[in-house]
This record gives sequence, structure tokens and C-alpha cells, in this order.
Amino acid sequence: MSTRPLLAITAALLFPVAAQAATPQSAIDAVIDRNWSDLDALYVDLHSHPELGFQEERTAALLAERMRKLGFVVTEHVGKTGIVAVYRNGTGPVVLVRTELDALPMEEKTGLSYASRVQASGEDGRPTFVAHSCGHDNHMAAWIGTAEALLALKDRWHGTLVFVGQPAEELVSGGKAMLDDGLFTRFPRPDYGFAAHVGPGLAGTVTVKQGPMTSAVDTILITFKGVGAHGSMPDKGIDPIVEGAHFVTDVQSVIAREKDPFKFGVVTVGSFHAGSVSNIIPDHADLQLTLRSYDPDVRRVINAGVERTARAEADMARAPAPDIRHTFTASPVINDPALASRTATLLKAALGDARVQFVPENAPGWTASEDYSEFVNAGMVHSVYFAIGGYTKDTLDRYAAQGKPVPVNHSPLFAPDHTSAIRTGIEVLTLAVLGVAGDG
Repeated sequence: MSTRPLLAITAALLFPVAAQAATPQSAIDAVIDRNWSDLDALYVDLHSHPELGFQEERTAALLAERMRKLGFVVTEHVGKTGIVAVYRNGTGPVVLVRTELDALPMEEKTGLSYASRVQASGEDGRPTFVAHSCGHDNHMAAWIGTAEALLALKDRWHGTLVFVGQPAEELVSGGKAMLDDGLFTRFPRPDYGFAAHVGPGLAGTVTVKQGPMTSAVDTILITFKGVGAHGSMPDKGIDPIVEGAHFVTDVQSVIAREKDPFKFGVVTVGSFHAGSVSNIIPDHADLQLTLRSYDPDVRRVINAGVERTARAEADMARAPAPDIRHTFTASPVINDPALASRTATLLKAALGDARVQFVPENAPGWTASEDYSEFVNAGMVHSVYFAIGGYTKDTLDRYAAQGKPVPVNHSPLFAPDHTSAIRTGIEVLTLAVLGVAGDG
């Protein structure tokens, strides 16, 4: 992996000369300013019209149309609802830039004038509210803005851009769907990859971490089986709600007593569905779990502990063995240590030390998970996944003064400052691409 382009562009940022054209940073900002009204309208549109995983037909079509107008060759319906946009600009590296398309099955409660009131059919077929409470609307607008900036600066870089709009990130399955549909055989295989995610940090800042950036995820569906009966005659049945209730508390002993206390690991029961009315003991209870970890040994311990505890609860209740189904899994997102270090140096030169936090490899990453790792692992891609701050200092100070926690991703109140998040995302992703494909 050549370091020449990164060193060249860093030198240009650090040592500008009078005769030199505008720095990459000032050129990027000029493009953002010129296109901001359109990008802001795009964000509001996307926020107001969210779609669930593998249902992102409108979203994908909207982004595809914009990328075609920029001159990209666009292919739709890759991995069901994904899109791939390719732009060739001479000989050079292939660089992947990814955004997510999907939203969450939840009701938005931000109070924004353009808040989503969309409803759709969820995985279980039941109607649900839908909201961009994770920030993917910000990411998509920044993705378009990055494409605009790179095309405006195409005399400063050479190579091939592969802009990927990934479906179903929240289902942790869209990445694999795109790979299974030939992402790295039908389209240029990337040498480098970049992605960014907005979070509850300080607006205008970016975190660049070496090594593990996000955790591994295992999603498990457990169905406890019982024998239905009248609520007044519990001895005539086997109550799966009691099985599940014991499990919810007992499974945490796996974290407290089996996992290495110095290593991260989480078991969360996020969904518990059973019964229909108060006077019927149901014949089954469905629990959905998410398990998070960085270390492979911890991952094995907590997965085995969950299964063993579920079977023990059923045995204690004299019930049939539960059905245990692993629905989705994804590996940690691992940032290339050398590329992360060099990109952080480049970003600090362009944005200033105060806006860029560099986190070494041995420090903890983000406990959330996502399947961008599918692309990195399948293509052995040199990649960096960035964390973008989403809240202004005034907002953070207000929550602190009120003694309230700042709403994080997946909260119905999550409302990052989209102006800052989108601008910072464009700056970071564009500079990162110039760092590996730039001519200096």
C-alpha cells in the first residue's frame, strides 16, 4: 500500500504556497456552500420519508437519480434494494464510499417540523412507525455531498470511485446481500474503503480510531414453549412467560460471572412478546436478543451462556426445549491501523487538532455494531470507519444543566444537528479519498 498520495496531500495542506490553488479543504467547503440548499432539502426529504430494511425503494431511486446526474454509472437493485454508483477518473486506486439506506421500526418523538409520521409493515407483518433515529439520513446527504465534492475536485485525484448505498444495515444483513449479489465481482474491487456514522459527540468533530471500531453482533430469537391454560388454573398449563421472565434476569449472570470482567460484552433482551389477554396462559413466548462483543473468546462465552441458560429455564419449568435461532451476525469493524493513523494526520492538518480525535488501537471502540465489516472482510479492504459528532455545545450543555442524558442513536429523541453532521461528513470522507487517490 503506497503512502505517496497521503504524504503528498498532507504536505500540500501543511505547506501551502502563494501560487498554489485553493487548498483541498477550502475547495471542499466552497462546493458544500454552493450545494447546501439542495443538500439540506435532500436531508429533510429523506428524514420525512424513511423506509425499513429491504423496503428502501423510494430512497434508493432518489439517490440513484442524483448520482446519475453527477455522471456516475449507477446500478440499482444490488442485494435487493442496494445501489452501486461507479465513476472512473483515470488510472489509480479503487475507493469505496458507503452509506446506509434504511431506517428503524420506531416512532420519532423529536418534535421537528419535518418529523416522520410514516408507517410500514415490520418484519412480523404488523404496522409500525418508521424513523431515521440512527442518523442514516445524515449519512446519505453527506454521501451525495462527497460525490459532488470529489467530482468538483477531480483534477486533484485519479482512480475509480465505487459509491455503495447499502440496504438493511439495521437488519445486519444488507452487506451480505450485496456481496451475494456480486458486489465485488460485478463491480471494481476496492483497494480502500471509507464510511462514517453520526453519534452524540460534539458537532464538528470526528473520531479516527485504529483497530476495532464497532463490536461484533449476534441477534438471537428464542421461543419458550409452554402449555396453554386458563389464567385461573395455572397448574393445568406450563407458563412460557415465567420461563422467559426467569431467563431475562438469569442470563445476566453470564455477563457478571462467566465473561472476563476486563473485556467488553453485553446481552440485551430487546423484545419480549407473549400472550393476548390477561386470563389466558399462552403456549409460547418470543424473546429477541442482541449480543455485543469485541473479543472472539467473549463472543463464544456469551453465545454459549445464552443457549445454556435458555435450556435450563425450560427444563426447570418442565417445558419442551426452546427453539433458539441465530438470525443475524456481523463481525467487528476493524480500522486499518496504518491508514487510520495517516488519515488522522491528514484530517488534523486540514481541520485542526481540536476537531480530530485520534484513538489508538488498544483503546475501546464504539459498542454498537454494523455490517460494513462484511465489505471490509470480504474484500480485504484497507478501510477506516469514522465517528462524526452530532450535537452542538449548546445542546450538550442544556442536557447537562437539566441532568438528563443526551439522546443517543436509536432514541426516539435522537436529533443531531444535521447541518454540522452533513458538512463534517463531507469534509472527512472527501479528504480521506483524496488522501489515498490524490495527486498532491
